[in-house]
This record gives sequence, structure tokens and C-alpha cells, in this order.
Amino acid sequence: MSVSCGAECVCLVGCTRWAWKRCTHVGSDDSVDWPYATLDEFEPVPRICAVILAVYELDLEKPQFAPSSGYCINPSWIVKRVTYEETLGHAPPYIIYADHDHREIILAIRGLNLVRENDYKLLLDNKLGMQMFDGGYVHHGLLKSAIWLLNQESETLRRLWIENGRSYRMIFAGHSLGSGVAALMAEVVVNHRDKLGGIPRSLVRGYAVAPARCMSLNLAVKYSDVIHSVILQDDFLPRTPTPLEDIFKSILCLPCLLFWVCLRDTFISEDRKLRDPRRLYAPGRMYHIVERKFCRCGRFPPEVRTAIPVDGRFEHIVLSCNVTSDHAIIWIEKEAEKALQRMKESSSGTVTTPPIVQRLERLQTIEKEHKDALERAVSLNIPHAVAAEEEPHADSQASTLPPDEAAQPSETPSESGDGSTNWNKLAKKLFEKTESGHLKFTGNQNE
Repeated sequence: MSVSCGAECVCLVGCTRWAWKRCTHVGSDDSVDWPYATLDEFEPVPRICAVILAVYELDLEKPQFAPSSGYCINPSWIVKRVTYEETLGHAPPYIIYADHDHREIILAIRGLNLVRENDYKLLLDNKLGMQMFDGGYVHHGLLKSAIWLLNQESETLRRLWIENGRSYRMIFAGHSLGSGVAALMAEVVVNHRDKLGGIPRSLVRGYAVAPARCMSLNLAVKYSDVIHSVILQDDFLPRTPTPLEDIFKSILCLPCLLFWVCLRDTFISEDRKLRDPRRLYAPGRMYHIVERKFCRCGRFPPEVRTAIPVDGRFEHIVLSCNVTSDHAIIWIEKEAEKALQRMKESSSGTVTTPPIVQRLERLQTIEKEHKDALERAVSLNIPHAVAAEEEPHADSQASTLPPDEAAQPSETPSESGDGSTNWNKLAKKLFEKTESGHLKFTGNQNE
């Protein structure tokens, strides 16, 4: 009897401890030790969020979701606007916008449409460890969508970049489902920059807003100088290690799913998570917009924290009534704009804050953070992680798609006499499968 009572007490204490830790964990805890983002590095985020939000509009002349300051988009600079009917289910709708004021070429992709069957098919086209890419794992369906988009639009992007003096930044941006497509597009382009006119790596950017977990940890850290993830407070998607297809199968009972994920992850050690090469993560450098704090009611002036985390990379679900509302692009754009205005006030001296870091010093800090993150990944024995000094030069880096024909989109156009680039065949040429089943670099990047 005493033994059973003791066991019950142990279980009760354990459950109480788990419940306390989960109930007191708030979104701001994930970035509590991170430094604050500076005005220069965060300045593009609200503007790019507004461009993504514009993709959701049926008619920009009569906007339904316009920000308080408007979209600030010149309609004559919209190069292309593609709808569901034109993508044929291969990708979400998107626009290509040449922002001549800020010298940017933006390809913006919308997020999941809950009433579109093709979006669900895109999410469901994946199994754990199904798609290997550049020494890591990525979401199979999102990679196929990224390749399809590059097959469709790379010539347009290349022409725009060359016609505008080869000095514009090339930005791939997306929200939710589109964030994964945009991040993987940026990753592929970085490895084949010669196919877009030889654009420098420093001019390629990927912005994943409310990001999907689409790539393994070694890739998320490796491309953190190119890809930036923007997360609003308690957003559930970048924190949910459950595969995307399971999330949206359970969309009608999302609270039940999140509770189960919390319970399951309690009994999985951090070491085991880091050792799994197939586990997917939100990509790149993180920008966390924080506006609520523990045991304090209401929203506060938002602040933006940034880092390249390796361990503890948004691994804990937040039990909050805002986990879904913080995923909405409307709220993200609104709070990002507030945060930017607050940074501008701070830099002008109207608010008492620590001195703003000088631009050159901040650029050096960003480079050092990237190098430190790569070394941290190696020290933690992250599968396929590469130290900074061992990382291939940007000009010789190679992406990989498995030679398995089932992994290639059959609908993409083959290489034709018009000189257009077939991104599937280009990536496939880089690697061949050995007798042991491993992928071997063949060095044919320039073919």
C-alpha cells in the first residue's frame, strides 16, 4: 500500500511539474537572451510583409486587407501576378515586384488557403527523411514547388536583375506555406547564382514570415546569412516539430494536437532531437517580435530580438490563446511596422535607449554570429554540420536533388533550345548515387 502511495505521489509531482513548466512557458522565453535587432537589418521586414499581404488581395485597386499606411506599392512596378488557375496547383499564388525605390526585386508568395485542395496536396507530399538536399533534409513537396517556380520565373528574374544594372537585391519572400517555398528557392539560387546572371550571394535574400519547418538543422544554420525567419510572439508553426502534413490533418482539433506534442516532447531529450538528421526546423536567422510578457495583461510596444540559435531553436509549444492569431500575416505586418517605428524613434533620440550599434560594427557582428553558429553546430555533433573554415566557397557550393525520378516534378519543362534553364536537371547533374546508396558530387555545376 505504501509503495503504491509513493508511486502515486511521484506521478503527481511529475505531472504537476510538467504542467507548471508548460503553463508558465511564454513565447518571449524563447528569445529572452537574444540581442535586439537594429534598425538597418529590420527595416525591410514590414515592407516585405506588406508585399506578401498584397498577394492575398483579389484587386489592389479595392484592397480588403490594406495596412494602415497602405501597401505603398506602385502598380506599374508589378511585373507579374500569378493566380491559382495559372499555377495549376504546383505553387501558391505569387507576384513579382520590382521595387525601384529600394532597389529590390521581390518574388512574394502567399500562405495556405484552407479551401484549396492543392495547397493540402503540397503539404502532404512529404515523409520524414524523404528528401535529401545539399547534405541535409528538406520538405519534399515544398522543394518541388520551389523548383517549379524557378523553372517558370528564373528567366524573368534574371532579365530584371540585368536590366536594372546588376545591383538590385533578389528577395524571395513568403508567408506560412509560402515561407517554406521561398526559403528553399533562396537556397537553390545561392547554389546556382550563375543561372541568374551571376548574382552575388550577398544580394540574395529569403524572408520566411511565420515560417514552416522546412529544412534540417545543419541547413538552417548554414544558410542563416541568406534566409531570415520572422516570428510573432507565440506563433505555433515554427515551434511545432510535428510534420506539416500531420498539423493540417488535425487543423480542426489543433488544441488537442498541440497538447499531445507538448506531452510527447517532454519525454524526448534535447540531445536526441539534435541527433536526428531528418528533423526539420524553421530556416535561417530568427527575428522574434515580442509584445506580451508573463503575468502581464495586454500588448506592449513590440521589440525585436534576433539570433542564429542552434540548440533550443523554438522547440517548445506555447500554450496560449494567441498561437493561431500570431500566425496571421495581417498581425505580423502590423506589429513589425510598430516595432520599426519604435526603432526609428529610438535612433532619433526621442526614447531613452542604449546607443545604436554602428552599421559596420553590426555587419561584423552578424558575420561572427554566423561563424559561431556553424562552430556550435559542429560542437554539438549535429549531423552533416560543417565548420566555417570547411564550408565550400559560395561559388562552388552545390545543391542536390536525389536522382530518383519519383522525387522530380514530372510537369516541369525539359531543357529546350530557347536557352532556358531546367533547375531539376541542373541540380540532378551535380550528384550521382554510388553503389552504397550515398550521393557523390560530380562537379558538373557549370554544365
